[in-house]
Amino acid sequence: MRKRWLLATASAAILHTCPALAADQPLYQPAPAWVVESGLPKELVTPGGTPPSAFDFQERFSRGQLWNYADIANRIASPEQLAQNSMIALPWFPDKGDLIIHELSILRGAEKIDLLAQGQKFTVLRREQSLEQQELTGLLTATLAVEGLRIGDTLRLRASTTMRDPALNGHVQWVSPLLSLPARTSKATMRVLWPTGEPLHWKLLAANVVTNTASLGGDTVLNITLPAPKAPDMPQDAPGRFRHPALIEASTFASWAEVSQTVASLYKTEGAIAHDSALDKAVAQIAAQTTDPLQRIARALRIVQDDVRYLALSMDGGNYIPQSAEKTWAVRYGDCKAKTLLLLSMLHAMKIEAEPVLANVGLDDLVKDRLPALSAFNHVFVRARVDGQSIWLDGTAAGTRPVDLQDTPPFRYILPVRSVGAAIEEVSRKAPARPTTDLDLVVDESSSLDLPSVVDARLTLRGQNAMALSLMANQIGEKEKLQLLHGVMSNVVGSGQFTKLALVENKEEATVTISGRGLVSTPWQQEDNRRKRSLSRVTDKVSFAPDRARPAWADIPVATGMPDKAHIHMRLRLPDAGRGYTMEGTPSFSGEVAGYMLTRQTTFSGDEVVLDESLSSRAAEILPARIPAERALAAQTLSAGPRLLAPQDALRRWNLPLAGKGPGTQLAAVTAVFEAAVSESEPEDTSALAGQASFLKGIGDYPGAIASWTKVIAKEPSAENYVNRANLEVQTGDLTAAAKDAEAARAVDPSDVAALTLAADIAARRGDLTSGVAMLDERISVAGKEKDSILLDKAVLIASYGDVQEGLAQMDALIAKKPGRPDLLNARCWAKALRQVQIETALKDCTSAIEMTDDSAPILDSRAVVWLRMGRLDAALSDLDAALLQNPSQGQTRLVRAIVLKKLGRAAEAQKELASSRRLLPNAENEYKRYGLTY
Repeated sequence: MRKRWLLATASAAILHTCPALAADQPLYQPAPAWVVESGLPKELVTPGGTPPSAFDFQERFSRGQLWNYADIANRIASPEQLAQNSMIALPWFPDKGDLIIHELSILRGAEKIDLLAQGQKFTVLRREQSLEQQELTGLLTATLAVEGLRIGDTLRLRASTTMRDPALNGHVQWVSPLLSLPARTSKATMRVLWPTGEPLHWKLLAANVVTNTASLGGDTVLNITLPAPKAPDMPQDAPGRFRHPALIEASTFASWAEVSQTVASLYKTEGAIAHDSALDKAVAQIAAQTTDPLQRIARALRIVQDDVRYLALSMDGGNYIPQSAEKTWAVRYGDCKAKTLLLLSMLHAMKIEAEPVLANVGLDDLVKDRLPALSAFNHVFVRARVDGQSIWLDGTAAGTRPVDLQDTPPFRYILPVRSVGAAIEEVSRKAPARPTTDLDLVVDESSSLDLPSVVDARLTLRGQNAMALSLMANQIGEKEKLQLLHGVMSNVVGSGQFTKLALVENKEEATVTISGRGLVSTPWQQEDNRRKRSLSRVTDKVSFAPDRARPAWADIPVATGMPDKAHIHMRLRLPDAGRGYTMEGTPSFSGEVAGYMLTRQTTFSGDEVVLDESLSSRAAEILPARIPAERALAAQTLSAGPRLLAPQDALRRWNLPLAGKGPGTQLAAVTAVFEAAVSESEPEDTSALAGQASFLKGIGDYPGAIASWTKVIAKEPSAENYVNRANLEVQTGDLTAAAKDAEAARAVDPSDVAALTLAADIAARRGDLTSGVAMLDERISVAGKEKDSILLDKAVLIASYGDVQEGLAQMDALIAKKPGRPDLLNARCWAKALRQVQIETALKDCTSAIEMTDDSAPILDSRAVVWLRMGRLDAALSDLDAALLQNPSQGQTRLVRAIVLKKLGRAAEAQKELASSRRLLPNAENEYKRYGLTY
């Protein structure tokens, strides 16, 4: 495949960092004498079959040079493979070495077709492939469209790169991924050669790889058996050193001190700033402004971060050799090396102690286990020292201000760069001084705990997230910007509708702040027959459930992420002046949990709750021996978090006034936010209208909800939207309009089962049971997996509007086929109760169904009607109460409860329940009258 050609040279070239003067065109030469040409497996040269590819990699170190040789053969077994292999692309860096083509051939049975001899040559593309990633690499790509390749052929390429890097001072280094299972190959080999006696060190960063060494003509030869074993599965929360790809590396460096010394010569600052140059004047200006070394450091760093844009320079030896400080200042761009040398030069000019340090972005946790080599690092930054304290300064970061100077870098291991050499150091990391995420919320829940929460939010971001957001927002249009801000708010605050969104940048504080007003789903949940609300906003962060059940994982620590800090301040207003609301759990807390430092203060007075919460991480690891204790502590901390409990008589949404004005300010605010969201929506966006319709239905404003769905349908006439409006029209008693909408839904999507069953139900309600059943029969005849569901719908329809015995017989057949389904038993129980037949067996059906499920609210409702038919009013009331504890918004249950209460002589309570039922299901009274269930 095409990717394999790319990967072949990537493993042999891209991972190397050794510049040298070389040709900018591929060379065509035989393979060197030390290469042992690998024979191809029989299946690759025998017609037929689809054998996997063959790979042979050979590397040779000699006198400061590294030669990479690759031999790859692919069988073309399909049109897709033909398309993938017909174009070869070989990237290489001409400033680091040569690209040498040894062979490009097609094997067709016994015939070998030499494409190079036929005159096919590579064309060099001169383009910067990584410019969008702010990189100038100097990468060239040799491409060739293979002529004459057919399905059944085997395409073979043998090529090399040579590399020598003066920056390494005569040293050679190499790192390469190992082809590993489950990759399929016909054959895979790798060998590494170096002159016997040359101080080359090699290391495998992989388990159970088979190797052997031998001597050959003055060389030592290391043979690696490929493919390497599949890397063992690792938990996702394991530190990075346990989850890296299989690698092999080699180096002639003897120690980390030697690596440090070699790099030190590249970062000398003597004479780096020319006298009276623009850079010299910029440094003098800082020095004149303050004598405080920390202020000088902060101002120099801000200049490097803000005034010099990032652009990686890997060409002309730029992998390791930094651009001069004067040039960086003149062109105002540079990479980590250039920015580091610029900042060092400025600090040294102000007599501030500072040195470069090397680090690895991505494999930082693995550094201490690697061979000493410069290839162990891919980043450099500055460590200054003031009064003996380390000040970490990264010119490629963003928004570092004086208050942030005590922050530690995200890297665990660094190598100081010194002329006398240095050893690997472990950084004692800590949480940053300022939160990278600071969220301020004012939450209005003053009308009802069922309504969406009205949230006025201010989200302040700092650091890389702030920089990325600001950059993105400034590069897109206003519409896209609002979508971006809405997405950020939904992700941080909660999914919902947001209006009045704005973004403000504060250059001095290096922050961006998003503000807006929005609606999010109510956080109140039914638990233990009470409505409860968690107050903590960080519980998901301190949850701690590492999986170490496998014996092989027992000794693996748990990683806790990078140093970070988040702060949340929330002020919450409750309904009814807070009357009857209580708080359980621990309102205040301060301690370390699962590697995070959690601090929380909660106060509750009158109708206002104030929460202030911070969560910070210092990138700690949880040692295996501490995992059980930390798991228990995390569980205890989470369970003890502060929660609000609502009183049993808390005002519900179906008891609110329909005029949009009511107790508290929440109801009016919800109405206003929906109106604003609808007004601000794009013409094709129906989400705000759909949310408005759902809200209006929830408070019992069915005409308003129908009007909203009408606007939705005008923009998006989908089957689902027609069904939504039809269901509301059924409840308002407009069966004509409901039937029309149901048929419109079926016309849009004839396969929509919801539209079908609704149309059938409406037909039966209008007295045309025959048509309703016919609709269902038509689908049943061709139905697949939904057949049983439609059969049940048909049985219920017949039992409710036609011959109850026939409907029950059909239910009996379904239950005989699937006896363990509580929904079938409930349907039969309900039909018997509704039509007052077989009441004793109805009781048995309902009771059996209740025992089979945890979601028993609809079944308890059915059994309550059975009790009512039997005259057992107390039993009926008990089941109704239990059902409403589980699901207080069951309108039909409230209607039956009103009937029972009236029969018990509790007229006032009955009238209240009747009012609730009429708001939840306006048509339930008329429907139940059909069966003699009359208030």
